[in-house]
Amino acid sequence: MIALQTQALRKVFTVKRKDAGLAGSFRSLLKPRWEEKVAVRSIDLTVQRGEMVAFLGPNGAGKSTTIKMLTGILHPSSGEARVLGCTPWREREKLAFRIGAVFGQKSQLWYHLPPIDTFDLISRIYELKRSDYHARRDDLIERFELGPYLHTPVRKLSLGERMRCEIAVSFLHRPQLLFLDEPTIGLDVVVKQRIRELIRELNREEGTTVFLTSHDAGDMEELCARAVVIHHGGILLDAPVDRLKREVLNRKLISLTLAAGSDASMLPPLSGTEVIASDSRRLKLAVDLAVTEIETVLSAVIGALRLEDVTVEDPPMEEIITHIYGTGG
Repeated sequence: MIALQTQALRKVFTVKRKDAGLAGSFRSLLKPRWEEKVAVRSIDLTVQRGEMVAFLGPNGAGKSTTIKMLTGILHPSSGEARVLGCTPWREREKLAFRIGAVFGQKSQLWYHLPPIDTFDLISRIYELKRSDYHARRDDLIERFELGPYLHTPVRKLSLGERMRCEIAVSFLHRPQLLFLDEPTIGLDVVVKQRIRELIRELNREEGTTVFLTSHDAGDMEELCARAVVIHHGGILLDAPVDRLKREVLNRKLISLTLAAGSDASMLPPLSGTEVIASDSRRLKLAVDLAVTEIETVLSAVIGALRLEDVTVEDPPMEEIITHIYGTGG
């Protein structure tokens, strides 16, 4: 069964043209000129129910605009979309009862109130039976380990604590389709991993379709079986994540902070590993996973150097996009 489907979905914004210089600014003020900015060019996409799809791309690629059209916040300039059998911008209220949405940079929690109050408010908005609400709320509180800060005002929570509450409350009404827009933005590695585990668990147990937009390749690698890469408002690649792992995500970056007195020159040459940045106490290594395993490199590093900190991360999304362009998708 199909969760969402789009045909030639397009969004164009009309923006004021900015002329250079003082004279240009004065002319724009008196006689503004307008131009069209294409945010989404022509998206053809089908997502099956129960799928977890990563919708990836650099900033400005059109990810958030697409999500806003699929949730009914924006009307498209042209094209069609069906989400759970509804046309989002025409049946927004009906669709809202069946979907959930989390925007990493925009909170649905009441800033000055504790999360438990938002839980109660959302239950009333979605007209949940009180017995069902209490059972669901308690289950989510246990799963997401929210107990210690349920009664703390949201403004006093850390970003990681707030995001766990955001995602938990989005699951409260058992949405059939969950839109996640940058859910791990700004979070540390441990919190990112915990949130990914919880999303994966609820998808597996409840069959929730997940449509995830992110600039973090790790979200795709950890959660999804399929990735759709968007750039300049159009789909650049739609492929299984396993293929991207083989062909694109074949490189990891290791950032090292050396302990006082440790000498970077003590690091021996390592097969498939390149030093791409270095200063007195920091090293950054690029590891080719086709040549060597990340565990082998880390073992050698730990054996040769004394460290204060080590971080393993994916290359930036911009680098992944460049690679896809270079190989023709």
